[in-house]
Amino acid sequence: MRVVRACRSERKRLMSENTPALDDATLAFAERVFDAARQGDAQQLALWLENGLPATLRNAKGDSLLMLASYYGHGAAVKVLLQHGADAQIPNGRGQTPLAGAAFKGDLEMTRLLLDHGAQVDGPSPDGRTPLMFAAMFNRTDIVALLLERGAQIDRADHQGNTALACAAAMNAHDAVALLRQKMVN
Repeated sequence: MRVVRACRSERKRLMSENTPALDDATLAFAERVFDAARQGDAQQLALWLENGLPATLRNAKGDSLLMLASYYGHGAAVKVLLQHGADAQIPNGRGQTPLAGAAFKGDLEMTRLLLDHGAQVDGPSPDGRTPLMFAAMFNRTDIVALLLERGAQIDRADHQGNTALACAAAMNAHDAVALLRQKMVN
């Protein structure tokens, strides 16, 4: 255990020595960029992207511009980011994908947009939960139906062995339970 701690400590020290400090202007600009994604400022994002801002830029939490724009429901900003090369599969620091966020939030149009641009319908989070499981847990039946239509595996289980049906049942998401049971029969 001491060896592991020593290696981690040395890695952190080396990373901090090799990473240049950012000046206040750079930090302020970065804050403006991520705020633009959160607020859905598609026009400003487009301008920055056209002038070289990487569409895959991520903040300290690992949230990409796409993750923030999609989580807050800004379709126009998401379209701009996707048109400039944002990757719908890049997870944040907790391993959550934009599609899982859209399913959790209950945003049908965002879910459709992300699927149309390459988001993996069954892309799991670190615990093995899929967007279908998130949608089912929160009784998002329109999203459950869309994900199933796009090929989500209804019987896929997370690392604890829970399927979308089990997740929905645990959260008393009665409509999702009924829909999933109906789809399992058909």
